[in-house]
Amino acid sequence: MFSPFTQWLSFVRFPHTAFALPFALAAMAVAARDNHGWPGWRTFGLILVAMVSARTCAMAFNRIVDRKFDALNPRTANRHLPTGQITLLSAVTLCALSAAGLVAASFLLNPVCFYLSPLALVVICFYSLTKRFTDYTHAFLGLALALAPVGAWLAVKGTNLALLEILQMVVLAAAVVLWLVGFDIIYALQDYEFDRSHGLHSLVVAWGPKNALQAAFLAHLVMCGLLLAFGLLCRFRIAYLVGWLIIVGCLVLEHWIARRRSLNWINLAFFRLNAVVSAVFLLVTLAEVIFQGGFRLH
Repeated sequence: MFSPFTQWLSFVRFPHTAFALPFALAAMAVAARDNHGWPGWRTFGLILVAMVSARTCAMAFNRIVDRKFDALNPRTANRHLPTGQITLLSAVTLCALSAAGLVAASFLLNPVCFYLSPLALVVICFYSLTKRFTDYTHAFLGLALALAPVGAWLAVKGTNLALLEILQMVVLAAAVVLWLVGFDIIYALQDYEFDRSHGLHSLVVAWGPKNALQAAFLAHLVMCGLLLAFGLLCRFRIAYLVGWLIIVGCLVLEHWIARRRSLNWINLAFFRLNAVVSAVFLLVTLAEVIFQGGFRLH
């Protein structure tokens, strides 16, 4: 009975929602810190609907436009569209319904989210086309992921943003972009030979695996600096600092695995460690906002 449902979850790689959603929820909490991080059930529910809809739309679009390359790549040949487990019409329908879900949720949140929702759809889907013409495809994916915390912040505050809040939001978004750039370069190592032979672009293809890994390390280094700056701007204390150190440790381990282990370890570095990064960031941000740095409710 659950087979079709789990098949669709697998199609859109639903577990990978663990990357963007924690940053969105952390941004929501900071935006609603005057109410101990809680914006109310209605706003919270609509943020969840918008985030899941956006990611589902983006992933379905990615699977649709890449289906021919996926069929040729041994690593991806068993995906749902190349093997016929899911039909193209069904995938297009899911993509359209998810896009409508994002627009509807944005409409119910506030005018600024609604007006920006078409632009968000363009950005999150455009990434899937960039590997055909630019080496900086990772940056476009980072920008798409960074819309999650920005969207959640705007969902809570609308246009009622102080200058400090805008700065906090921009710093967090920039950190997410660089985080994604770093780990997407590592993930792209798996397809280096295939992408190079089929004319697909990435920094790994353009610069070679060794140089691309150095760029990924630099991206994560700057990302850690931005996360520390975000904590300072938010006046966070010891809990956030402990979480920041854990995040730094996870990223160091990720790069060690990428350099010292075989490509079979990439999925460990890509999914598990980065899921820990986003989860830890959410937990320590919630701790700071809810307990206001003193571990007691005021």
